[in-house]
Amino acid sequence: MHQQRQSHSHTESSTSSDISLDLLRDYPSLAVTKDSNHSTPILTLSDGPSAFFSGSGLGFWQRLIYHRLKINKHSFSNDVRLPVTHQDQNEKKNIKMRAFFGLHALDLMLLKFSGIKQIYDLKLIHTRSLEVLKCMCKHITALDIEECAAGLVFDALFQATKNGTAEFVVEMLKARPNSFYTEDKNRRSILMCAVEYRQEKIFSIFCSVHAWKCRLYSTTDNRGNNCLHIAGMLAPDFQLARISGAALQMQRELQWFKEVQSIVPESCKKARNKDGETPSDVFTKSHKELAKQGEEWMKATASSSSVVGSLIITIMFAAIFTVPGGNNQETGFPIFFGKKSFMVFLISDAISLFTASISVLMFLGILTSRYAEEDFYKSLPQKLILGLSTLFISIATMMVTFSSALIIMLQGRWSVILPIIMLAALPVTLFMFLQFPLLVEIFISTYRPGILVKTKKL
Repeated sequence: MHQQRQSHSHTESSTSSDISLDLLRDYPSLAVTKDSNHSTPILTLSDGPSAFFSGSGLGFWQRLIYHRLKINKHSFSNDVRLPVTHQDQNEKKNIKMRAFFGLHALDLMLLKFSGIKQIYDLKLIHTRSLEVLKCMCKHITALDIEECAAGLVFDALFQATKNGTAEFVVEMLKARPNSFYTEDKNRRSILMCAVEYRQEKIFSIFCSVHAWKCRLYSTTDNRGNNCLHIAGMLAPDFQLARISGAALQMQRELQWFKEVQSIVPESCKKARNKDGETPSDVFTKSHKELAKQGEEWMKATASSSSVVGSLIITIMFAAIFTVPGGNNQETGFPIFFGKKSFMVFLISDAISLFTASISVLMFLGILTSRYAEEDFYKSLPQKLILGLSTLFISIATMMVTFSSALIIMLQGRWSVILPIIMLAALPVTLFMFLQFPLLVEIFISTYRPGILVKTKKL
């Protein structure tokens, strides 16, 4: 039912885009004509990030499918229609054609069920929205600065920057390159706006244009803040909410600050605003509460995980001295020493013990850390990655130790062994579902290439 409503919504959006495109082609001035709410079509389009790919929020597999789909711009109908046949065509050919289009209709039903049809409809909307935008930009090119301001063109550019709509910004800057220097009511440039709202795609677009860099980086707002001061301010709540955990939020903020710091001139790094604060002062002041929350989050995670690791160490240490089957009274060697399952027991027990020990040491390092700002950048996340990884290995090998001991003791009674081994896999599976996504997120956040992404030149 949800898919039907979504598909219906996509269809309505596509129809609306078609009508808008036809109107703009006939009356291009409509792009900057104000309505009763004192808004213009170009401002309305900039406030809808979902109309473009950069604001769609698709997952990895959805993006993969999205880029593989081909859109026929000249064919906007999704309906399956049988071709009109001449009366002189033979009946055999008519049957073949009907069978072919029947199979095509079945394919469409399967695509709709699998979700690919929804992705296709979404890409169709994005394609049409981009055509509408290009049509608007053609008209904007011929306008002067006063006409653009009256038509809220610059407001639309700032709104698209806040939303992270990269396609909108690129097309606007192609149409009006001087928009690089546009400022809002606080005298902040588009580049500052991109940094303030943590929009890395927009930020990368500006950084790719070398001719404008020096002037853009050295400009200040009405409070004397340069681009690095803006990077030192706390990100908006909606951006922080996308990252799980206060420690990772703090790490992301540090990554932004260091990225901007690495590209601005030296004069910007020590410049003071009207409050007499350097960019580093602004960062420390605005992130004081977030750093405290990050410390609490790290300590809570490390404490709970170290308890699990300590229990595994205790169990695995005791298990190595109470081997299944006992020891030979004459030699002191384990009775089942020559069996393969016993060797699996010994090796998995040792691995579980050692990895649990490493895990506890890493979590102890987190608990005793000084929690300076710089620690959130690499040190603490790396310790957490190693601690969670070794804890996962320890739990998995502990279950292998238990299973191998069970095989030795029951000696081939698989009707009993197999169900118990399957149950033993449950803790490992639960850990994967509960902690593995966090581990992956920390790993990506720590070892990602950087804030700047590759962009096409304007």
